[in-house]
Amino acid sequence: MGRPTEVPGAPATGSGWDPRSRALVPGSPAGSAPAATAVQGTPEHPDAPTQDAPEHVTEPAAPAAPAAPSAPAAPSEPAEPAKHSTSSVPSASSTSSAPPKSSAPSTRAPEIGHAAPVRKLSTGRRGPADPVKSLMHRHRELCERAVDPLEIAAGLEACGVTDRTAARYRHRDVFSLAEELFARVPGIPREPVAVLSAPARDIRTRAAWSLRALLPGAACLATLLTLRLTDGVLGGGARLAIGSGGALLALVGLAVTLRTGPLSAGGRATGAANLYGCWLLGYALYGEALLRQVLSGGPEGPWDITPAPLLGLAVAVAPAAWCAHLFSVHAHRKLNGSRALEEFAAGVRPLLFGAVAFFLCAVTGLLYLAGLGTGGGAPVGAAGLGVLLLLARLLTVHGFPGPATTGLAAACAVEAAAPALVLGGRLPGLHPLARPVDALVAAAGAGAVPAVACGAAALGLLTTATVALSRASAHTAA
Repeated sequence: MGRPTEVPGAPATGSGWDPRSRALVPGSPAGSAPAATAVQGTPEHPDAPTQDAPEHVTEPAAPAAPAAPSAPAAPSEPAEPAKHSTSSVPSASSTSSAPPKSSAPSTRAPEIGHAAPVRKLSTGRRGPADPVKSLMHRHRELCERAVDPLEIAAGLEACGVTDRTAARYRHRDVFSLAEELFARVPGIPREPVAVLSAPARDIRTRAAWSLRALLPGAACLATLLTLRLTDGVLGGGARLAIGSGGALLALVGLAVTLRTGPLSAGGRATGAANLYGCWLLGYALYGEALLRQVLSGGPEGPWDITPAPLLGLAVAVAPAAWCAHLFSVHAHRKLNGSRALEEFAAGVRPLLFGAVAFFLCAVTGLLYLAGLGTGGGAPVGAAGLGVLLLLARLLTVHGFPGPATTGLAAACAVEAAAPALVLGGRLPGLHPLARPVDALVAAAGAGAVPAVACGAAALGLLTTATVALSRASAHTAA
C-alpha cells in the first residue's frame, strides 16, 4: 500500500518559509490560495487522510465538499503505487489562470429565489368561438323561412329563448340575436312578398269585415221584429219556422264573420270549442227558464225563451271584431318598437286589459238595450258569456286553442251541473246536493248560475291570456 500524500502546512515555529510551502499553504505571503484549494481536495488514494489547516491562519480556505468514497479495487489487480506528492499538486502558475472560487455560499437572485408555481392547466371545456353557430344550425329552418328578424325573434321566444339566454350568446336581447341570425342565414328563394296595402285598400278591407260582423246582429234583430209584427196573426208553426230561419241565418252570418277578418282563427279552432260555444248560447236562450222549472218541481211542458241575451250578444259581434283588430294592430306596433321581451310584454298587457274592458262596456250596454226591447232581465250572465267568448277567440286566433277550449268546457260543466244537482237532490238521501244551487238562486236569481259559470271561466282565461298574449310569438303572421 502506498503512503498517504502529506501536504506541508504553515511552520509551527517562527522560522522562515521555504518556497515550496509558500506555494502550497493558503494565506502565505506569496498569495497562492488557489493552489491550497486544489491540495485540500479529495486525495488520490481512498485511505489517505486529509490534513486540517492550522488555526492561526487568518483567511481559511473554503471548506471542501466531502469526497465520495471510491470503489474498492478488485483482488486480482495489484494496488497502484503511491505517486509522489508533487505529481498531484498543481503549480502556482497553472492554477492562477482559473477563476477563484468564492468562499461564501452562493445565493439565488431575489426574483428566482423560489421556484415559480407550476400553472395548472385548465381541464374545463371551453365554449365554441362562435356560440351563435350552434343556435343557427338548430333553428335553420325558422331562419330560412323568416321574412324579417321579428319573425325569428318570435320563433326563438316560442322555443324558450329569453333575453337572459341571449346574453349567453353575447347579445343584449333576443331581437339583436334574431337580427344576426337573419343576416347570416340565407333565405330560401321564393316569390317576392306582396307590397303592403295602400290606405284606401285597407279602408275597404276594414269596411268589408265590419259589414260581415254586423250580419249576426242584423239577422237576430230582423227575426225579433218579424215575430213582434206577426204576433197574433200567424200560428205557432209559422212563428217557429220564422224563429228557426232567423237563428239559422244568424249562425251563418257568425260563421262568415269568424272565417274572415280579425276574428278568423285560420283553421286553429277545434270542433269541441264550437260545440261548447253552441251550448253556452243555447243556455243563454233557454237555460234560465229550464232552471226555474227544475227548481219548482218540473220540468213540466215547454218553457219560455229569453231572447234578450242572444240578441245583445249577436249585435256585440261587431264590437268584438273591432276590439280584436285594435289589439292586434297595437300589439304589432309594440313589437316593432320594442327591443326586449320584457318591454314588449309590459306594453301589451295594458292593451289586452283595455280591449277587454272596452268590450265589456259595449256588450253590457247592448244587452241592457236588448233587455229593454224584449223585457229581459239582468244582463250580468250574458255579459260574462260575451267576455268569455271574446277571450277564447283571441287565444285561438293567436295560437292557443287548448286553453280556450278548456275555459269553454269549464263554463259548460258548471251550467250543466246546476240542474243536474237539483234533480239529483230529489233522490232519497241526496238532498244536500241541491243546497248550493238553491242558495245561489235564492240570493241572486236564476241568472246567477250563468254569471258564476261564465264569470269564473272568463277570469281564468283572462289570466291565461295575460301570460300567453304578452309573448312575441303570439303576434307573428302565420
